[in-house]
Amino acid sequence: MSLQARSVVSHTLDELIAVCIARQVEDGDLLAQGLATPLVAAGYILAQRTHAPNAFFASAIGQGMVQDWAPLGVARAEELWSGKALAHASFVTLACDALPTLAPKEFFRPGQVDPAGNFNNIAIGEDHAHPRLRLPGTGGIPDVTVYSPGVYLYVPRHSRAIFVPRLDWRSGLGHSSARRAGAGPRILVSDLGVFDWAEGTMRLVTVHPGATVERIQARTGFPLTVAPDLHETPPPTAEEVRLLREEIDPLGVRRLETLAGTARRDHLRDILRREGVLD
Repeated sequence: MSLQARSVVSHTLDELIAVCIARQVEDGDLLAQGLATPLVAAGYILAQRTHAPNAFFASAIGQGMVQDWAPLGVARAEELWSGKALAHASFVTLACDALPTLAPKEFFRPGQVDPAGNFNNIAIGEDHAHPRLRLPGTGGIPDVTVYSPGVYLYVPRHSRAIFVPRLDWRSGLGHSSARRAGAGPRILVSDLGVFDWAEGTMRLVTVHPGATVERIQARTGFPLTVAPDLHETPPPTAEEVRLLREEIDPLGVRRLETLAGTARRDHLRDILRREGVLD
C-alpha cells in the first residue's frame, strides 16, 4: 500500500493505540497481559495476525500460557484465555519464577507517571488510609519493573492528572539508579502520541494525527523533551483496521478504555446485550 493510500484510511483513536501497541511486538515474543486491558489484548492479537505469528500470550486471567486467540468480549473474557491455555501456573510461580526467566513484554496502564517513567497504580492522594481514589493495585509490578527490559506503558486518556512531576505513590520503577541496567519503561503510547526514554526522561517521538506538540505539552504536567526527528505517527493500514473491526474486536470492547462517564456505561451495556447476557 502506498503512503498516499495509507494516509486516507479512516480509523479511530482506539484503533491507532492498538496498532501502536502491536508495532512493539516482534515475532516469537512472549506477551504478558493484565486484567481489564482490551486495548492491549487487541494490539497483541493484531500483531500475531499480521507480523508476529509465533507470539505467545501470558495472561493474568487464569495465569495461562496461550497461543490461540478469540474475539474480545466482556462477559466471556475467560474464553479468550483460560479456555485456550496450553498451561496454567499460580500467580506466585509466574511472578517469581517464570517471568524473570522468560522476560515477557508487558503493557501497564498507570494511574500516574512521572518524567523518569516511575508510575503509580496504588492510590491518588498521599494519605494511603484515606486516598481520594484507590487504584487497582500493584500485582507483580514492583517486582517486574526492577529487572525487566520489556516494560511498556499506555494511557488511553492523556491528561495532567496522569502525567505528573511527582507521584503520590510509586509501584512501578522507572529510569533510576535502583533499577537493573536495561530495565525501565521502553515506550509509552497515549491517545496523543508515542513517547520513549532514550535519554532517561520522557521524550515525545511521534504525534498522532490531529494532535500538536503544544496540545500535548498543555496536557502534560511537566516539561516534555521532544525528539529531533519528531514526526506524525504512521496511521493504521486498511487491513489492520479491518482485522480490528471485523475479526479481533467486532464488539468494540477496546473502546471501553477510551470512553468515560455515561458514554462508557452505555457502550458497556450495548456489548453485554450483544453478548446475550443483558436484556
